[in-house]
Amino acid sequence: MQSPLVNFTLIEETDDLIVVNKPAGVLVHPTKPGGPVTLWDSVSELLAYEIANGGQVSIINRLDRETSGLTLIAKSAAAARQCSISMARRQIAKEYLAIVTGWPGPDTFSVGEPLLRVGAVAESPIWLKRGVHPEGAAALTHFTVLDRWRHETLGPLALIRAIPVTGRTHQIRVHLSHYGFPVVGDKIYGPNEQWYLYFVKHGWTPEIEQALHLPRHALHSASLSIIYDEHAFRWQCGIPADMQELMRDGLSSRPY
Repeated sequence: MQSPLVNFTLIEETDDLIVVNKPAGVLVHPTKPGGPVTLWDSVSELLAYEIANGGQVSIINRLDRETSGLTLIAKSAAAARQCSISMARRQIAKEYLAIVTGWPGPDTFSVGEPLLRVGAVAESPIWLKRGVHPEGAAALTHFTVLDRWRHETLGPLALIRAIPVTGRTHQIRVHLSHYGFPVVGDKIYGPNEQWYLYFVKHGWTPEIEQALHLPRHALHSASLSIIYDEHAFRWQCGIPADMQELMRDGLSSRPY
């Protein structure tokens, strides 16, 4: 099923919850009046009947604009409260797939560096940029290398499963970049943060395409599970076409 406003795919709907596959490039929630159509807008239209009868749209896991994949939404205030209880009890688990530049040495590794907004401790031209800092909030991500291949233009690439234990802003991207293997297409934490500023001013041009290759960072929310009202739910969705294209050269044909 497709939204008439944003081309998301409905994964599952229950009496209390709705799960969708958000495409890359779509904002999850409105940031200002008159801004672009968001996932929240589209789900609100889809649930217009429920909203008219006292329901609401509460997005539980807010993906970055460029991140694709599974997004969990509560359809009422009571459902949102139950999801908050599940989060407090650590009964929500998320898995992401990322394509990174380079080949990490070990097949499994964890990064536990604390994170904060860079502008809080130093000058930064990007307000939202996060970084590793000893005064930051605790953060932990577990990583597993699923495959390695050599791309015809980008060189060594790896497909990585990322499991965030904490939920800090940009956590997976910062931890991978800090470890030395930035996500392909990452304008902030990739080869040079100036590409983010360039993109804001000029948009997607041949120059930035040559530097980053992909118009968005190659990060996808692939699996989401929750214990909700004593019932276990788990959802999965496949890798989107743009990431599959990066995986085409040299990657074994395994299902993910």
